[in-house]
Amino acid sequence: MADNNIDTELDLAGVLDEDDSSWLAELETALVEECDFGSLRNICKGRAVPDHLRAEVWQICLGTVGKDALSSFDGLYDMDGQSQVRSDCKSLVDKLGNEEEDKVSIVSDLETIVTLYCKSRGLKYASSNGWMDVLQVLLTVKMSPSELYNTFYAILNKFVPNECKYQGKPFHLFRLLLQYHDPELCSYLDTRRVTPDLYTMSWFNSLFGGVCGLRVCQVMWDVIFQHADPFLELFMGLVILVNARDTILETKDQSKEEIIDLITSFPQALEVDDVEDFCSLAQYYAQKTPQSFRRDYQLSMFGGSVVSHKEPEDSTSLMYSLCLSVSGEELLQANKGTPLVEDAVRFFVVDCRPAEQYNNEHLTTAFHLDANLMLQSPEEFSYAVQALFAAQAQALAAGSAAAGEHLCFLGSGREEEDQYVNMVVANILQKGKQYVSTAKGGYPALHNILKATSENGVPDLVASHEAADTKNSSGDGSAVLGNRGEGEAGTSKYFSKAILGRLSGVVKSKSAEMKEKLANYIKNDGTGDKHVSSAERGGKRYRNMANVFTIGDDEEGEEGSGADSEEDDEQKETVSLDTWVQKADVLYSCRCKEIRTNGHSFPSYLLVTSSHLYVLREIPSRKGMAHIQARRALSSIVKITSKKRQPELITFKYGTHEEDGFHVTDMHRFYIPTASDATRVIKQQIMKVLDALDS
Repeated sequence: MADNNIDTELDLAGVLDEDDSSWLAELETALVEECDFGSLRNICKGRAVPDHLRAEVWQICLGTVGKDALSSFDGLYDMDGQSQVRSDCKSLVDKLGNEEEDKVSIVSDLETIVTLYCKSRGLKYASSNGWMDVLQVLLTVKMSPSELYNTFYAILNKFVPNECKYQGKPFHLFRLLLQYHDPELCSYLDTRRVTPDLYTMSWFNSLFGGVCGLRVCQVMWDVIFQHADPFLELFMGLVILVNARDTILETKDQSKEEIIDLITSFPQALEVDDVEDFCSLAQYYAQKTPQSFRRDYQLSMFGGSVVSHKEPEDSTSLMYSLCLSVSGEELLQANKGTPLVEDAVRFFVVDCRPAEQYNNEHLTTAFHLDANLMLQSPEEFSYAVQALFAAQAQALAAGSAAAGEHLCFLGSGREEEDQYVNMVVANILQKGKQYVSTAKGGYPALHNILKATSENGVPDLVASHEAADTKNSSGDGSAVLGNRGEGEAGTSKYFSKAILGRLSGVVKSKSAEMKEKLANYIKNDGTGDKHVSSAERGGKRYRNMANVFTIGDDEEGEEGSGADSEEDDEQKETVSLDTWVQKADVLYSCRCKEIRTNGHSFPSYLLVTSSHLYVLREIPSRKGMAHIQARRALSSIVKITSKKRQPELITFKYGTHEEDGFHVTDMHRFYIPTASDATRVIKQQIMKVLDALDS
């Protein structure tokens, strides 16, 4: 296969902006210098790449540069179904229309690639597995046989779900994602018995190579490989359905087979000019979705492990899941504070446990909806649900700490009680409510997390029975119904109009409290409660203050309070490094070493978003995985310093601003090889955060 130059008349017209081609020269220079994936991604920024550079770019994105796995082939074409492999390879080459003298060589190379892949993975070839569709796209890019094999292997390994041919997790998960964002459309397809495996199989097992045009696939893969997010294709499928929802809902007079054929064909309408918006929409839906499923299913859905033909247990449980489940860590982190990132997931927590459990202890930001009401008093339950939606709307309008567009239902974690919670969730879904999820493990899971992470043993986010009267009488700002004693009215009066009034007052109280805190936080030095304008802040707060952001001498002996504290790794969220580094909201990332005050160092990554600084510590025993060591709001960074003799040793100091200056409460120290770039980006983002607060 010396020349895979298929005659497809592909050019960059309409894809690359001729007026903005400076990045192309930067890309060509970087490729000559053998750049890494991070540098390449920062240059390309999710754009389509020129045809003559595509092979190099894809290999860097997929991590196949310098590999020669094809040399390990034993030269024996003796596996079961070998004749089918040869026949399919020949049909593919005939379809592409190569010159006759090239066909024999290309067919031979393709058969070698497929045979070696099957033998190395212990798989049996099937014409329906989508491999020929993947190879068809790859043949449009100039590669040697060895490069072609490595790229083919990496795509199937990293981006094609393991269980596509077993009707497993990918399709069950896709249905839950569809239900989360468009429950009406999901319900309609369920009613017509049109399950995702019937129309997305050809999408996912070939990375859309079997349904989209070759040129569209090339540009789409440019974007997919740069983002390095295997779940992105699920959200692409979601965009296709949501975009065509009106057409689908009008198929009431069509047969099931006609509906399947119609939906399956939707990606064929995509054109090259649509790819950018298509991928952007997919990323938007990904950001508007809880992320717990990534940690739960990434290792089993994508990766090098050979999947058993027996359906895994967690796939079966996923098939019978009512809705997406959210981990306790994600639920608490998402509601920890009001995010500055637009469209970030925030939860309105609905505690469905029995009244006595709720009264004993609950999250201060949770709304109580006793699931038993649904059977004991359907009329009151209906009124309670109305109160729930009203309270959610009021919390959102007031900007309360309890506010969240996404509903997360919380049970007791015990099956006999949570069956009623499931009935409540099903009822809410039947009403066509978007963004519905349940908390994994129920309240006990949250309690254990809060207890483990609380310094005092009594988490601030929890209202206990003993503290209930004090908290509720003092207006602590919780968007909950207060604890009730045994002698008070029962659950039937939990949702009276008087209670709604209390909820409204509590939400408004929380809003006023948050606004007051914000005003105090950003006030100008020496000006009382006056809010700071951009101009004033430029002179008195941050800008032109060399001791804050200009890298200077680091004071000796200053230690942080919490950054160096030893924590139980089991309580920290475990994430995929590749997935997090390539997240759409990450503006900058770099590898570094976190330096503890005791001298110990830990390989880590710094990630910068528009509002936060994340510290991800690598897990030595789990390659490619990391713990989220810290999440720091950029607005909490009050000083950045370095050692004069070692400018790569950077210290971030966190704290608050007082009238007489700033007060340091914590710190992190890192060895950052790209310290200059990192601190520059962080300073710029802090300025943007403060400008956003002022406006």
